[in-house]
Amino acid sequence: MLERARVVKDEVTEQNVRFLAVYMEAENSCMVLLSEKEDKLGTLAIAVPKPKDLIGPPTSSVLLGERNSASARMFAEQLAAAKEKIALVSVYLESAGERQAYSAFRRLMDRVVADDKQKEPLTA
Repeated sequence: MLERARVVKDEVTEQNVRFLAVYMEAENSCMVLLSEKEDKLGTLAIAVPKPKDLIGPPTSSVLLGERNSASARMFAEQLAAAKEKIALVSVYLESAGERQAYSAFRRLMDRVVADDKQKEPLTA
């Protein structure tokens, strides 16, 4: 059981573009803001993990926006499966495309989500 929400911030620069992540984890849920240049809310997706006895990916949906919906849903599904919690992921990009941001966001997700119990990367 977590005493209070855990918050982790990190950033990387790729091809002269600054990518940022803010991660918050509560006892029953987690949320990641992935953005370019500064922390902002973007396309927001939610994913709910499947019960252990069911096979398949987590159920997900886009709650807000559409511009980066593929990335938001994919990262939300990965996070929900890895943490076995409700996951919200926001993706905000100004000038970078989803393909350019993908590797930076993947590395950031691995770094901010990692904790003492989870030594493996989020995206194995």
